[in-house]
Amino acid sequence: MNKLTRVFLAAVGAAGLAAQTLPALAANEVVLGPVGPSPYDIIPAWHKPFAQAGYAFGGNSGVQAESPDRILIAMRGEARLPQPIPPEYAGYAGSLGINVLTDTDRRTWRNCLYELDGDGNIITIWNQWDILCENSEGPGPHRIRVSPYDPERRVWVINETFHTIYVFSNDGSELIMTLGEKNVPGDDKTHFARPQDVAFLPDGRVLIADGLDNHRIIILDKNFDYLSEFGGFGTAPGQFNGVHSVAAGPNGLIFGLDRSGGRVNVFRTTADPAVVELVDTWTGFSLPLDMIVNEDSVWMTDLNPLRFIKLDFNGNRLYSWVVERDGPTGFLEVHAFTVDSDLNLIGGDNQYGRSQKMVPKPGVDPDLLIKTPWYQR
Repeated sequence: MNKLTRVFLAAVGAAGLAAQTLPALAANEVVLGPVGPSPYDIIPAWHKPFAQAGYAFGGNSGVQAESPDRILIAMRGEARLPQPIPPEYAGYAGSLGINVLTDTDRRTWRNCLYELDGDGNIITIWNQWDILCENSEGPGPHRIRVSPYDPERRVWVINETFHTIYVFSNDGSELIMTLGEKNVPGDDKTHFARPQDVAFLPDGRVLIADGLDNHRIIILDKNFDYLSEFGGFGTAPGQFNGVHSVAAGPNGLIFGLDRSGGRVNVFRTTADPAVVELVDTWTGFSLPLDMIVNEDSVWMTDLNPLRFIKLDFNGNRLYSWVVERDGPTGFLEVHAFTVDSDLNLIGGDNQYGRSQKMVPKPGVDPDLLIKTPWYQR
């Protein structure tokens, strides 16, 4: 079979997915491996607007489902809408052709952190922390994460532009800790340069994807002190050209997503808590964005074409579906995604400016669904 040919898995029919037309690909877009229809239905207009008149969501760069009825969002401020507001406005800036990532003149640093319920309604806005985003000349908040091993369920927010990582109480009432130094990039043990993500190991160690300038993954001990680092800039196996996401998996596996390098480096922990070993490097991606590790597979999003990809731990592509870019439920980018305990999928769009909720289609093959992230129980 020609690997450039988009094919359906033979099991798709048995999975209960109705035959449907797949999104068209541009001439220069290639999808490797088996491809079929999405196993999810997207809920139209799920993310309910709450901004004051004349403003809309900014880039939804981070999403974290604490439960089916509590989703944490990190947003890159709000977007100012044109006045008068055109009649085709559908509750998000992208419906007017506005790209909230690149149209920075419309950005205002407001409502950068908030919570949604399962119906997409606002629960609480953490606007007391907008001061941590104000006066940013860059995109600002990049990820929001919660460690599955933390009994306090503290919330980690990575601010790319300020080179900082903030740790909040679970309800957002308290800023517990700041890592890095605001507006001071560096490559030593206590500074970052455009950090992107964090992940958590079962023994309490923290992995920091640091990030777009330093191209390294830092290991912190359970007290959040520097242990070591690995990676570095380059094209050799184990090196990076922008660590955009990091995730932990079973058997000590660590996955580092190399955005501009178009690949994933796979490492494994060793008996020495400061040392990891390179296991493999998976190549052939365009601009990979985010990932979730399950018990025996990795799901990730890639940009050109925009799609979800399932891989086994040997890097074999098991299934993909191409994401619609147009229409009321289209995405321009799935910058971040999260899965709740009911297996609903929420994707954050960093360019159209909103999050969308996707629910499993009736009768779908469970193997085609993204499970909640793996953690050691």
